[in-house]
Amino acid sequence: MVRKKSSFILCGAFLFVAWNALLLLYLWGRPPMGHLGEGGGAEPGGKEEWGMVRGKGGRVNLAGEVIRLAEEVEIQLDTQKKLLKQIESHRAVWARQKEIGKKQTDNIKEVNQIVHQQQNNPVPLINDVYVGDQVEIKHTQRSVATVAAGSNIERHQATDVKEEVAEDNKVTASVSGPQVIIPILVIACDRVTVKRSLDKLIQYRPSQELYPIIVSQDCGHAETARVIGSYGEKVTHISQPDLSDIRVRPEHRKFQGYYKIARHYRWALNQVFHTFSQSTVVIVEDDLEVAPDFFEYFRALYPILRSDPTLWCVSAWNDNGRDALVDSSKADLLYRTDFFPGLGWMLLKEMWDELEPKWPSAFWDDWMRQPEQRKGRSCIRPEISRTITFGRKGVSLGQFFDQYLRYIKLNTEFVPFTKLDLSYLLKEKYEENFIKEVYSAPLVKIEDLQQGGSLRGPGPYRVQYSTRDSFKVFARNLGVMDDLKSGVPRTGYRGVVNFLYRGRRVFLAPPEGWSQYDTSWS
Repeated sequence: MVRKKSSFILCGAFLFVAWNALLLLYLWGRPPMGHLGEGGGAEPGGKEEWGMVRGKGGRVNLAGEVIRLAEEVEIQLDTQKKLLKQIESHRAVWARQKEIGKKQTDNIKEVNQIVHQQQNNPVPLINDVYVGDQVEIKHTQRSVATVAAGSNIERHQATDVKEEVAEDNKVTASVSGPQVIIPILVIACDRVTVKRSLDKLIQYRPSQELYPIIVSQDCGHAETARVIGSYGEKVTHISQPDLSDIRVRPEHRKFQGYYKIARHYRWALNQVFHTFSQSTVVIVEDDLEVAPDFFEYFRALYPILRSDPTLWCVSAWNDNGRDALVDSSKADLLYRTDFFPGLGWMLLKEMWDELEPKWPSAFWDDWMRQPEQRKGRSCIRPEISRTITFGRKGVSLGQFFDQYLRYIKLNTEFVPFTKLDLSYLLKEKYEENFIKEVYSAPLVKIEDLQQGGSLRGPGPYRVQYSTRDSFKVFARNLGVMDDLKSGVPRTGYRGVVNFLYRGRRVFLAPPEGWSQYDTSWS
């Protein structure tokens, strides 16, 4: 079709040249317009309107005839000029049509790519999933339906598809998949220093849409409320409505704060899962500061938590995370633990649905550590903590803070966890490797570790305990926390506590063949 239009243009140009040549010959040989009267005028009446007079012998004045001929040629040239402009305009139209035709062909190919990609990779959209810039997907699917309806696509349909694709930022075949929203729930009360916690969360947060921060405030403390409100739309501020005292046994009046905290947790978690309809949450308190890779850590471990039914939480905290007890070169090292750590932890809605009906009236964290709640499940925890606490003042009156918590090392190196293979944390793989590593380590006495003269290399080495008292003695001497909750030592997995001692990896472990925790050890 384009070739025919080009031939037509050449033919038109040839006819134009031929026409003008014939016209000049015709005008040269024709008589003057009108009948020249006796006075030599062009019109009847003999007026010399054309300026032509006869010379001697009755011949026409040659100069006058040339002038007349030139004026007629000028008129005809104006006509031909208009004709040329029309031809040029048609030529531009044909060129545009040719370009549109090419774009339509490219567009059809692009749409077919999208159809093929979406057929092979359907994108599920659920309430708590953020799809980023995928508003385009909805429009593209509507356009694709028009294209797929028949094999003969009308020109205007293809153009409509192209316009929709362009309008929606030119969707290509490589569309990013949906990402789960992971809200951060900040439990607050009357600490204006919540600003320190919120500043770090907002500083390190990679996306406000993927990680909405919900600050749930109890206590009704006005100054703290003003601090939270100063962040505007960067956070969502909700307030626990029931500020009344809780009726408790006389001997528990001094624990009123613990009762209110448990009530607040229950209310706040119900808000996240039922009011905001989220599928997971990371809980932090108003006295926690987070590491640069805090969000990356939870993003990477969410699918592990979701896929392994023997896990029930992911924690950012290492109870034995003091600088001297961790390997600073192993920021990417993660473990399973039977001890519920808290202090920055992820919970799934399904787990909350299990826990909420029997949620305790106080001491919720120790309640979580009971076997009736844990049910043999574990948490994930890091070698180096992704949170630290700066809140010495609180309902616990600084318990463990001066002795342990203030010395916890906060990770400063960003680890790209989402790019790492974390499948080693799944129970079947982890347990086999863990048991082999622990019980193949040389068994040494605590004195060997303390003196170190006979030991060669960084370990690992194994120190064995067999009773509650022997565990506590060894733990104190090696610098790790010695308390047990429902028989489980802090950071313990299958009774094994894993840490560094003077640069050597140590496993404080029960005898081989361990089967279960003894709750009487608490």
